[in-house]
Amino acid sequence: MSSLLNSIDFQYVIGALVKIVVFWLLIMMIVAYTVYAERRVLAVIQNRLGPNRVGWQGLLQPFADLIKFIFKEDIIPLSVNKWLYLIAPVVVLVPAMMVLIVYPFGPENVPMPFGAEISSAINWLGSAIGFDWNIKIDTIDLHVTNFNIGLLYVFALTSLGVYGIVIAGWSSNSKYSLLGGLRSSAQMISYELALSLSVIAVVIQAGTLDLVKIVDQQSGAWFGFIPKWNILGLFPAGLIAFIVYLVSAIAETNRVPFDLPEAETELVAGFHTEYSALKFALFFMAEYVNMMTVSVLATSLFLGGWNGPFVSDFKWLGPVYFLLKVFFFLFLYIWIRGTLPRFRYDQLMNFGWKILLPTAIFNIVLASIIGIIFL
Repeated sequence: MSSLLNSIDFQYVIGALVKIVVFWLLIMMIVAYTVYAERRVLAVIQNRLGPNRVGWQGLLQPFADLIKFIFKEDIIPLSVNKWLYLIAPVVVLVPAMMVLIVYPFGPENVPMPFGAEISSAINWLGSAIGFDWNIKIDTIDLHVTNFNIGLLYVFALTSLGVYGIVIAGWSSNSKYSLLGGLRSSAQMISYELALSLSVIAVVIQAGTLDLVKIVDQQSGAWFGFIPKWNILGLFPAGLIAFIVYLVSAIAETNRVPFDLPEAETELVAGFHTEYSALKFALFFMAEYVNMMTVSVLATSLFLGGWNGPFVSDFKWLGPVYFLLKVFFFLFLYIWIRGTLPRFRYDQLMNFGWKILLPTAIFNIVLASIIGIIFL
């Protein structure tokens, strides 16, 4: 046992755990305030006030909502399949959170503020519990881990979310929930095909599935001023891929105008009709985490990730550029919700299978031809 413990790279393990906690807290705060921002922005669009009572300008509203969910009565209908009913929200949320470990939020080898003090504190803690860690933190890589198949890992995990929705609809033993779950599964599977195919144009440009390398490959500029983002690469294949990805991502996350699984006017509340309190909050949180996930992926694949002016000189600018791009996509989600009407279900399915999927396939051929000629 002692030889096994001595063989573990404690610096890597502890560094990964710390980054997981920090990234998780950051994502949770962004998700909480995305909900707040959505309510405020929609209020402006619809000429009303929105939440403005809890804290200055309503900034503490997310914490009030959390307290409400915690203390709200938790009701479990008698006729549900209890174990599947309870596990469904977890199946939806956990895969959405697990993909965050492979996203590069900034460049590698970023100088660590207070690195010596943090190293000393961690080594003291190790000595107190009987370990000689000898950890030294001078620089930090702004990603938890790096897979050479990171993009494949993202699609593998995000595709699992549909199982939680189907399980929630079926286990609730409600015709409304079941219809909502079936609608959602059909929609997510349909648009996930186009979404997955859209990124092949990026893979052709980058020649790898490693998200860190895909972002690194977009550094620099053409002619000194045009950024080497994949949205502009293999033109017009990169732009077409981005449009297909964006539309598919909106449908994949069940957002307006593709929010048929939660069409309150038709299906009460869709697949989560029978859920309340914290279980409903997990579904609610999963939707916004998925919005964050597809925004982060769009930023990494098409808009250069953390790349931007002066990052080579000031590496901490990387996360700033990255978050600004992510916030742009989140604002786009909110803006679309406040302006576009909902599709009918037949329009939604026809658009996915007859327009978006053929466009994605055509774009693969186009990107391949352009790649053979110019790469």
